[in-house]
Amino acid sequence: MFTSIDPATGTPGASFAELTAAELETKIQRAHDAYRSWRITDYATRTDLLERIAEQFDANAHRLAEIATREMGKTLKSALAEVEKCAAGFRHYAQEGPAMLAPRAFPGGTATWHPMGPVLAVMPWNFPYWQVVRFLAPTILAGNVGLLKHASNVQGVAAAIEEIVIAAGAPAGLFQNLPIKSDKVAALIADDRIVAVTLTGSEGAGMQVAEAAGRALKKVVLELGGSDPFIVMPSADLDLAAKTAVTARIQNTGQSCICAKRMIVHADVYDAFLEKFAAGMQAVVAGDPMESATDMGPLSSEAQRQTVLDQIAMIEAQGGKLLFGGEALPGKGAFMSAGILVDVPTDHAVAQEELFGPVAMLFKADDIDAAITLANAVPFGLGSSIWTNDADERARFERDIEAGMIAVNAMLASLPHAPFGGIKRSGHGRELGPYGLHEFMNLKTVLG
Repeated sequence: MFTSIDPATGTPGASFAELTAAELETKIQRAHDAYRSWRITDYATRTDLLERIAEQFDANAHRLAEIATREMGKTLKSALAEVEKCAAGFRHYAQEGPAMLAPRAFPGGTATWHPMGPVLAVMPWNFPYWQVVRFLAPTILAGNVGLLKHASNVQGVAAAIEEIVIAAGAPAGLFQNLPIKSDKVAALIADDRIVAVTLTGSEGAGMQVAEAAGRALKKVVLELGGSDPFIVMPSADLDLAAKTAVTARIQNTGQSCICAKRMIVHADVYDAFLEKFAAGMQAVVAGDPMESATDMGPLSSEAQRQTVLDQIAMIEAQGGKLLFGGEALPGKGAFMSAGILVDVPTDHAVAQEELFGPVAMLFKADDIDAAITLANAVPFGLGSSIWTNDADERARFERDIEAGMIAVNAMLASLPHAPFGGIKRSGHGRELGPYGLHEFMNLKTVLG
């Protein structure tokens, strides 16, 4: 049994029964059967369904947003924005997707894209709708079918997504929610009826899924953690950089793989940036996520807050200094204050970890070489944000930053048309854009 807990109040919400072994088997077979017919549908049938799903997201936006806020604590306004983004994602693949599947001619033949079968998605709680849509929209367009194992604390969201897809008129078995625990995932991956798996989550979960996929010789896409650098050079617009840095750190209460977590600032502008950034972080309003004036809701759970507090304590024990904030707020709920850490020892293991909460680590760099070295001195390589108005500096960063994505003079974001993913321990493979669509398709060569 899964029970939702409102992290803003600690109050239990709806409960959801875990699938029995027989029920799980029925769903897998239903997916297998659905694929046999869906794979041969034409693109118009698939894109029409994508458009109808988008309409359902729009029509149910407020209800869907409230479920996410109650289950994992994001502000209602950010949950509404997430639902709107989901509708845009479905429409993107409906409108642009068929062109991505056009055959590619080469001397003597063509290369054509074909579906593969049921795809299993193991998804996290932090963007509980958008993470699913990133896999589901291209899955439907490709002619595949989808199975969702969602995080335990967002089972209401998972059920709602399935309801939306069914209400849009999807064939039975095209997309199914699997309310199961993580210990069932390896057996699912080994099942011959499931052809591939995609996971967004922690390093540990990624290693387990990758191992299971490797044993079954199945395609896997992994989007894991990140400790994204936010680099500020002297030529940058400091006011805009500092303002954006606040949003980039506290969005989703700091619980995003592409949140800016390490602010790396050139020595010449370090003090000026810190003054502006600190003022912005101190002004962050943490409170009831249903209220429009709230900037930041609670963390997803008491356990998640304690993890962040423990990380801060370890950094302080190694000589780091908490300038302000970074503390549990009194009263009900998993709230904590936004904060800034300085003098973090870069050679200590804790500085290599991902801080999944609203606390920034601030570092000083003497020059561009030092900034790049600091940026790359972690095992992650997901995203990054660089702030410079110098063309030569921009070229250096684009070439030398070890990451799958770079935002220039802007906050990094995931977009339906832009490839999303990382390198190193941040995973492999890509979501979104044509590359995410092609990940789980068979590129078939036809000669003659």
